[in-house]
Amino acid sequence: MISDIENLKDEIKKTVITDKESLEAFRLRFLSRKGKLQSMFGNMQNVPKKDRSRVGKAMNEVKELAETKFNTQKKALQNKKKTRFKATDDLTLPVSPEYAGSLHPLTQTENEMKNIFLRLGFDVADGPEIEDDFHNFTSLNFPPDHPARDMQDTFFIRKSDKKEVQDLVMRTHTSPVQIRLMKDQPPPIRSVIPGRVYRNEAVTAKSYFQFNQMEGLYVDHKVTMGELIETLVMFARLMYGSDVKYRVRPSFFPFTEPSIEMDVWWESDSDGQWLEILGAGMVDPNVFEACGLDPETYTGYAFGMGVDRIAMLRYGINDIRILYENDIRFLDQFTG
Repeated sequence: MISDIENLKDEIKKTVITDKESLEAFRLRFLSRKGKLQSMFGNMQNVPKKDRSRVGKAMNEVKELAETKFNTQKKALQNKKKTRFKATDDLTLPVSPEYAGSLHPLTQTENEMKNIFLRLGFDVADGPEIEDDFHNFTSLNFPPDHPARDMQDTFFIRKSDKKEVQDLVMRTHTSPVQIRLMKDQPPPIRSVIPGRVYRNEAVTAKSYFQFNQMEGLYVDHKVTMGELIETLVMFARLMYGSDVKYRVRPSFFPFTEPSIEMDVWWESDSDGQWLEILGAGMVDPNVFEACGLDPETYTGYAFGMGVDRIAMLRYGINDIRILYENDIRFLDQFTG
């Protein structure tokens, strides 16, 4: 794979950018979601563990090369533009204001999270927001009488035609995509799944009826709890800094056994407090069986984290509602 990375590096160096069309072609070819760099990072799961550090470093170098070339050429093209005035123009008139757009802070946070997990050898998967009971509950080991099935937690959708009536749900978590991955492809699986989820909850400063999650799944032979904790600690350090204070404690989830939660220390006031950022655990054998995988052959871990909560911690936001109000005074702080 090192030779492929070197070939890609040479291709980036030799690509000529002369105008905005060739600049956009360069971006699509190398830096877009379907570009060569994204594809290269997606192949990280096939690299032997002993080589991942060396290969990951080489991939980050070629990514930096592409981004640097793109930004340099973009600035050079912008500097070429010259304003031409007509003899009749009034140069004393004020200039019309130009407003620079930006990515929403939730999008910025999600992109940063995805980039961290791409560096750790994960690829990115996706799935539908409207789910059936099997994928959202049953396959994830939720008992028939579990509280999450009640109307106060779940938005139900009734789909009917002349032949049948089917109850669907707005997915309450991104975990159904785990089931789809395990049913559709053989292990090893190493993916993160970002997406929006919905719960029928009261809107408060700390909760909302929709929010964003990022699920993670790793399934292979002899996957251990130690690997899970190491991955989560690495994420926390890359997201919040090497000096981040964290703790891991036991918890319970129907689809993992054993289960844990991770907290980080938030200096929100003079005292500070522990805030939970994710839940995780080893994939329950019942989940493997629901997907047609032998729990005696495979092991795996899964984790789920709230993008909204991580964005709030990242930017010091104390009310989740402000993330969805589209207040330009708030969003202006994230331009540039």
